[in-house]
Amino acid sequence: MKTLILIDVQNDFMPGGPLPVPEGNLIVPVINQIQGYFDLVVATQDWHPKNHRSFASNHFNKKTYDSIVLHGMQQTLWPDHCIQGSSGADLHKDIEPNRIAAIFRKGMDPEIDSYSGFFDNNHQLSTGLSGYLKEKGISEVHFCGLAADICVYYSILDSILEGFSATLIEDASRPLFPDKFDDIKCELAKLGVRIITSNELRQK
Repeated sequence: MKTLILIDVQNDFMPGGPLPVPEGNLIVPVINQIQGYFDLVVATQDWHPKNHRSFASNHFNKKTYDSIVLHGMQQTLWPDHCIQGSSGADLHKDIEPNRIAAIFRKGMDPEIDSYSGFFDNNHQLSTGLSGYLKEKGISEVHFCGLAADICVYYSILDSILEGFSATLIEDASRPLFPDKFDDIKCELAKLGVRIITSNELRQK
C-alpha cells in the first residue's frame, strides 16, 4: 500500500505566519497533485499548548532562536506557533482533505518538543503513527511537508528506526534553513532514503 505522510502543512508555517518556512505555500498544489498516487494519505499537526516550553515567550529574558538546555536536551526557542485550537494550527485551507485518512497530533506535552511525527524528542511518548502504519501492513512511506530540515527530517529518521523504508518528495517539501538542507539530504541518502521529485511519481 503506497503511503504518503504530510508533515505539518499548517498555517503558522506559511509565509506571513509566526514561524514561516520560505516558500512553504508553494508545496500545497504539489501535494494536492500527488495525493492521488497513494493508497493511503495521513498527516501530522503540531498541536502545542500555550505554555509550551519550546516557546521563547515562556522564558524570562530569552528571545526566539535562542538555545537552552531543557530536560537534558538542547532546545531551540521558537516563536509561539500552532497553538491548540487556533487557526494557525489548522492545515492550509487549500490542502485537499478528502484523502487524508488520519491526523496525528504532536507536541502536546508542554515540557518536551516533538519534531518527529512518530515520537517526542526524548523518544518517550509515541504518537501512535508507527503502530497505525504497521497494523495496515505498510513497509514503505513517502514524506513531504514542513519544515524539510526539521520535522520532516526527524520523522524520516524515526521511520527508519521503526523499520520503514523512506522516500522524501523534495519539491513537496521546503526547509526552514535552506543553506543547511544539502547536508541533511546527504545524510539521509547515506541512510538509504530515496530523494525524488513529484515528476518521478507521475512517470511510474
